[in-house]
Amino acid sequence: MKTRKAYAAALLAAGLLSILGCAPAMADTDGFSEEYYRFQNPDEILSGDEAEQLNEQLDEISHNQNFDVTAALVDSLNGESVEAYADNLYDDCDFGYGDERDGVLLLVSLEDHDWYISTCGYGITVFTDAGIRYIGEQIRPQLADGDYLGAFENYIELCDDFIDQANSGEAYDTDHMPKKPLSAIWLGLSFAAGLGAALLAVGSMKSQLKSVGMQREARDYIRPGSLQVTSSGDYFLYRTIQNQKAPAEAALIPHPPEERMAGAEESSRSSLWLTIFRSAQNELCLKKRTAILLVNHAHILIIKGNAFCAD
Repeated sequence: MKTRKAYAAALLAAGLLSILGCAPAMADTDGFSEEYYRFQNPDEILSGDEAEQLNEQLDEISHNQNFDVTAALVDSLNGESVEAYADNLYDDCDFGYGDERDGVLLLVSLEDHDWYISTCGYGITVFTDAGIRYIGEQIRPQLADGDYLGAFENYIELCDDFIDQANSGEAYDTDHMPKKPLSAIWLGLSFAAGLGAALLAVGSMKSQLKSVGMQREARDYIRPGSLQVTSSGDYFLYRTIQNQKAPAEAALIPHPPEERMAGAEESSRSSLWLTIFRSAQNELCLKKRTAILLVNHAHILIIKGNAFCAD
């Protein structure tokens, strides 16, 4: 008889858990009671993969924070208020960490278009009324668009932030809330405003540079009286001497007798001129002077430096 009564009681408890959406999870963990799946999806509104994904995220944050973070998505509240349904679900699923059963539960009801956050133990400190309203404002657009997976993932990230903040000694509250990220529109407007202010500042500074203008010559950039030459001089750096040898082919070509005679006369004249030049050169020559040019018919003698100077 006891066995039958115990079996009936077990069936009744399982039925109540099924109605409330609680499904037992894997195993016990220190600090947590006999666990249940942290994401309750009794009406299978989300797919099995999506529900499993949320369960893994909720398990991770709960064990990392030693604080039970849970959620539920139901089709209807079955006539209950959203607050009563959430509180009963938290208690009946035995959620919570430690003796005070620290934790939080987000309940979303599709048919009633309503949501509620239930807190317990340390969760009352972590999630103030102002904090709960803030979380609702962050997830409401996703719920309105039917993005339930995104809304719950956003809720999980916010819970992690809220728990860290409370652990630091100052929980988020009315006068101290998370900073909202700037939207792309505000970022664009801020950039445009900054650029406009920079252009105005540069234009103002440019208009004050009245003494600056383009000049035609380099000396125009020298301020009068600012350049003073204290000394100047010429310095010999180096010299270059080039020697050019007469082509050898001209000496090898035989000349006719008439040309040889004319050449002899020209050679005699050249020798005479060369003798006269050497005599004059020995008297007037100065070392390292250049160039006396003698022209006799087609012969050009270039004498450089002290080539004919007598020591």
